[in-house]
Amino acid sequence: MTLDAMNLESSASRAPSRLRQAAAPYLFFLLGIVFATWAARIPAIRDALQLSAADLGLVLLCGGIGSVLSFPLASFLIGHYGARRAALQSGSILLVILAAQAWMPNRLCLMAGMTAMGAAASSFDVAINAIGAELEKSGGRSIMSLLHAWFCVGTFGGALLGSLLAGAELDVHWHFGLIAALQAVPLWLAFEALPRDHPDAALGKRSFALPHGPLVMLGVIGFCGAIAEGSIGSWSGVFLEDRLHVGDGVAPLGYAAFAALMLAVRLIGDRLKDRFGARAVVATGALVASIGTYGAVAAPNVAFAIAGFALAGAGVATVFPFVFSSAGRHGATALAGVATMGYSGSLIGPPVIGFAAHHFGMAAGMALVGTLNLAVAAAALKARALD
Repeated sequence: MTLDAMNLESSASRAPSRLRQAAAPYLFFLLGIVFATWAARIPAIRDALQLSAADLGLVLLCGGIGSVLSFPLASFLIGHYGARRAALQSGSILLVILAAQAWMPNRLCLMAGMTAMGAAASSFDVAINAIGAELEKSGGRSIMSLLHAWFCVGTFGGALLGSLLAGAELDVHWHFGLIAALQAVPLWLAFEALPRDHPDAALGKRSFALPHGPLVMLGVIGFCGAIAEGSIGSWSGVFLEDRLHVGDGVAPLGYAAFAALMLAVRLIGDRLKDRFGARAVVATGALVASIGTYGAVAAPNVAFAIAGFALAGAGVATVFPFVFSSAGRHGATALAGVATMGYSGSLIGPPVIGFAAHHFGMAAGMALVGTLNLAVAAAALKARALD
């Protein structure tokens, strides 16, 4: 074999290897960009359909209902088809629903679409975390925080793009359709690049199981942390518009700052875990997140509010990665139960904040998020299963 042929063969072998290494991070990126794309245009959708805070809360509540209904679906897909194929199936449906959301003509249709979106997003989230837990186990080192950092790359990029496109007054229909179309092919390539997995027979026989024993506290931490994270994603833009009177182009920057600091902390999260332990890192971070959220509520101007949301993002950064990593050590059934319980918080939380904002004001609704972060800190100190 000639030297040129050997070089070509070596390059060809390296390309699939690089694609395989990028596949799992991309799946987390995809979930982040879809979430941020939706969150960035919530104010525009609210204004187009003339929704009140209570109406918007009902719409977001439907996402929580879809998530709850998807609990057995997520376990079924992973148990019967494997996490890799489950991610392809649920991710493809999620992209279609995202594009369709922009075309909903009234509140009832938007509620139906949000129910389907919640089910698809939750199933996709469980599947990609199952993939991450298996890669972590097979590699023998902690990588979950780094994988979740790619979710932050997606949310940060999606929020900045949403701010740019909203400021340019691009129609929501084009925005959502463009994102869905551009992500479809990479989703398929990631599916093809991931190692072939096998259905989990144990999970397939037991469609869903709520966390029990020491896993209960993991579920509680994930649930409360997800409420805080999801609520800031859904309501930070509305908060900035209604309380500080910013425009559509500035409103998404609160969530962009939140996602940026979350990304920065997740990049070093695995090292923090190795040095201080998961419980200490999660508890300290939750306290920081509480301070940041309360700071945003009390902020006298938009700069201080955005800084508060950024601090909150840094504080909640390690909750999901460490909870899912700990649950993954107990097997796929435990991971599915804890992950779906946690993810339901991100979808159930925003409507609760909406109802609080409707009755007590937007500041009170956002302050509730800070209180939930205090609950996360207290629970983390008692959760031996985290370490």
